[in-house]
Amino acid sequence: MAADKTKITHELAEDQYLEAPRYSCSLAGAYGTTLGINGGVPILHSGAGCGIGQLFGTLYAGGQAAGGNEGGTSTPCSCLVEEHVIFGGEEKLRNLIQSTTELFNGELFVVISGCVPSLIGDDVDAVVGEFRDKVPIVHVKAPGFSGNSYEGYELFLESVVDQLLTEKPKQKKLVNILGIVPYNHVFWKGELTTVKKLLADIGIEANVIFTEPNGLESIDKIPAAEYNIVLSPWNGHRAAKKLEDKFGIPFISFPGVPIGAKQTGDFLRTVAEKLDVPSDDIEEYIKKEEKWAYRYLEYPGDAIILVRPHSYFAVAADSNTAVSITKFLTNEIGYLPDIIQITDNPPVEYREKIVQEIKDNIDTVVVPDIIFEADTYKIRKNLEDRPFLFLLSSSLEAPTAMEDFAALHISAAFPIYNKSILVHNYAGYEGGLRLVEDVVGTFVGPL
Repeated sequence: MAADKTKITHELAEDQYLEAPRYSCSLAGAYGTTLGINGGVPILHSGAGCGIGQLFGTLYAGGQAAGGNEGGTSTPCSCLVEEHVIFGGEEKLRNLIQSTTELFNGELFVVISGCVPSLIGDDVDAVVGEFRDKVPIVHVKAPGFSGNSYEGYELFLESVVDQLLTEKPKQKKLVNILGIVPYNHVFWKGELTTVKKLLADIGIEANVIFTEPNGLESIDKIPAAEYNIVLSPWNGHRAAKKLEDKFGIPFISFPGVPIGAKQTGDFLRTVAEKLDVPSDDIEEYIKKEEKWAYRYLEYPGDAIILVRPHSYFAVAADSNTAVSITKFLTNEIGYLPDIIQITDNPPVEYREKIVQEIKDNIDTVVVPDIIFEADTYKIRKNLEDRPFLFLLSSSLEAPTAMEDFAALHISAAFPIYNKSILVHNYAGYEGGLRLVEDVVGTFVGPL
């Protein structure tokens, strides 16, 4: 393959049926996003299967996460059946909201309407409106046919901006963090905590919304931000533009959560410049952190150089994860990118930018094949007869990666069923070292 060309393949057609896609429906995305908020209570106006299905399709798939008191089998749901399709489900929803707000000690109630009410025309907005003066509540119209779970994240944020947020005085050096989707970005909890700490270290307050002790307070603070930071090549951009239009908050976009010293340094410099943090302070901080990180990176040096030097690797992951992992392994470990499969089905208008982000920011003569694919069968077919020695993907490939592809496997993208993910993540200086630990840990062992 010529060194100045990148093979770009768009495999996913709009009407294609998928085998084991790497996401769920938009209702699932809105549901998982709600559960990512401390005090968020989802109220599903849908069939019963829409709720229990997400216990396995979203929560467990996001690193074996339980639903807590508000999710999983505890999720309030109108459980629509045939009679509601004929006669409507508004009264049942009204009763459900009433009982939920009485029984649940929630900070924010989120009514998520699925396929059935969207098809039969239930006036969910009107029913939800009856409760707005009683509790903080929003309606997210997220029928499964409207898109995947990443779309559900966008629909949730847009609903919050439109229905809940009001103008606030601007707070200097306050930023909102957008683009990290709870559960679907499997390391979301640790990533948000790490980004918040990184920015705090340089004097910037990050309002991360999810994982915060007071979820509604964090949401209410969104309009006060000086900037929005979007850590995705496409997710969160719609919300950022809506916040810019409504509250005049500009946004800075990054292709993903920064992994390792180089990406983290670039991230901090860019944010610091926008928020007028003195450059001398930033450079001093970066120098200190890089010295620490690169000293620790020396320890696995023998294992990498003597056992698996300059190895080819493959990635099958959402765009946020795929871009950042590829850049780190190529630019900081010296590994060679063979094939990168983007699994989150980003809108077509963002795809060329994702490709360019990879192609223009990897320091290697090896040009990877870049394929947009969500079908598990096709993902596996695309991996056949290739030279990669490492595969970073979902746990779906874990049991047979060695048998099928002669590759060592690292579970790094949704869905992950084969390990519990609490604070583990690859963000920042420490995160790069954790990624090295996970890669090196696949091939070292007793003599």
